[in-house]
Amino acid sequence: MTISTEHNTDKQLTEVENILAFLTDIGINHRYETLNEKTFLPGLKIEQGTLLLDLEKLLYPGDILHEAGHIAVTSETTRTCLTGDMKNHDHQAAEEMTAIAWSWAAACYLNIAPNILFHEQGYKGASDNLIEAFTNSTGFGYPLLYSWFMCEQPDHPNGYPNMLRWLRNDAYTQTQLSKLQ
Repeated sequence: MTISTEHNTDKQLTEVENILAFLTDIGINHRYETLNEKTFLPGLKIEQGTLLLDLEKLLYPGDILHEAGHIAVTSETTRTCLTGDMKNHDHQAAEEMTAIAWSWAAACYLNIAPNILFHEQGYKGASDNLIEAFTNSTGFGYPLLYSWFMCEQPDHPNGYPNMLRWLRNDAYTQTQLSKLQ
């Protein structure tokens, strides 16, 4: 599928390519597909744990990381069940915040500018506040990443936003918890 330049600049297209290569590397399935229905984020949809991308309709490359964050923080036992609106899969406030924290860690890892992830048209007008909070290490969502052994605490020398693993793995979490007891 050809990436549309109607909504995207060459720089944005490079960001998309880098993000998709990263998703492939960490094991988040994605594919190009024409999306005829209205989606929560233009050009993106999650179906059976796979991120569908309609690059003709995609407006903001950072949205890819947000949706991938939902996939990444979902238990591997239910990840392939994710389809449509994440609220239908118990992704409420905590999971939403964790997906945002995961997307920030991914953006940092990929050296993506904060305003690409937290663009002005998203996050209900709070993009500047999110950029400030995460840039100043006062963001949210990392406690669940930490509890799932996906990262260390931010005050650790190699702590959040650095990640130990990019996908939630409940079996690994249980093994680590049993070692602590």
